[in-house]
Amino acid sequence: MYITCLDLEGVLVPEIWIAFSEATGIPELKKTTRDEPDYDKLMKYRIGILKEHGLGLKEIQDTIATIDPMPGAKEFLDELRGLCQTIILSDTFTEFAGPLMKKLGMPTIFCNSLEVSESGEVTGYKMRVENSKLTTVKALQSIGYDTIASGDSFNDLGMIQASKAGFLFRSTEAIKKEYPQYPAFETYDELLSAIKAELRK
Repeated sequence: MYITCLDLEGVLVPEIWIAFSEATGIPELKKTTRDEPDYDKLMKYRIGILKEHGLGLKEIQDTIATIDPMPGAKEFLDELRGLCQTIILSDTFTEFAGPLMKKLGMPTIFCNSLEVSESGEVTGYKMRVENSKLTTVKALQSIGYDTIASGDSFNDLGMIQASKAGFLFRSTEAIKKEYPQYPAFETYDELLSAIKAELRK
């Protein structure tokens, strides 16, 4: 029995922080897990910039409301969910994900949560579990599932490495060069074909 685990940002939807960086004109917010492998360091950096500019959850959510899934993402996800159970494993936050999940047809997502003050200031964040993507894949395997995983960033490598089959999707040249053992795809058709081939084994 297979479960496919997919990253969200950069795979199914555009990077939320990049979109917010463009909306606010703050280039420092463009940094993502493709650039910084240490997620705690990255989030503390982001929270510091939000505080410096007086920006809170509402401003981020206003930007998220304008974001649509990548072209073809919903169709890809619909077809994949017809083939096997599929879970989105993301280091984003429940406060960000809701509107995007509606646009994707309400797939299952496991993600984290933000700590927000009464005034709407983002003061911190809470990880659902440490190394959430890898930990979740191992937990699924412990209850009898084989996992297939795909993502684009450093924080996806754990679940890709631990899965029966793992694929990079629209990743950076640096990551592809460092991890040549994982097939790297640029289109949903390529990724779907690779997953179908694994399901047939």
